[in-house]
Amino acid sequence: MDPAYVSALSALAGSAIGGLTSLMASWLTHHVQFSSQERAANRNTRVELYKSFIEEASKWYADAYEHDQARISNLVALYALVGRMRVLSSQEVIESADRVVRTIIQTYLAPNKTFREVAELLDNHAKNPLRDFGDACRREFRGPDPT
Repeated sequence: MDPAYVSALSALAGSAIGGLTSLMASWLTHHVQFSSQERAANRNTRVELYKSFIEEASKWYADAYEHDQARISNLVALYALVGRMRVLSSQEVIESADRVVRTIIQTYLAPNKTFREVAELLDNHAKNPLRDFGDACRREFRGPDPT
């Protein structure tokens, strides 16, 4: 084979390999960036979901201390938020959210509490179901992405 052909083929092969390497590096960079953005968006979605759940649950938990008749329609938003969690969240967070809803329902079924009784519960370090929910959320954010 003529040395000129070998030199030309070597140059073409080098260019092709260099081009493929550059293409693969570019694709890999974009893939990593996209995955990172997707994880960040998923995390932000869960943060907003958990924030909404905490706000809604707090409202109805306080209402349950004052009233013994719950309107089912009041709890629909809570159940909708838990339903969204079933799609996005870890099992631990879902189970904790279910416990919060059950606690709210049980609190509605219990006798009403006065402000003084609620204060005494707080002084005696009564278990706060939303604290457990928040702890579960924090563990989820520290661990691997649940989806």
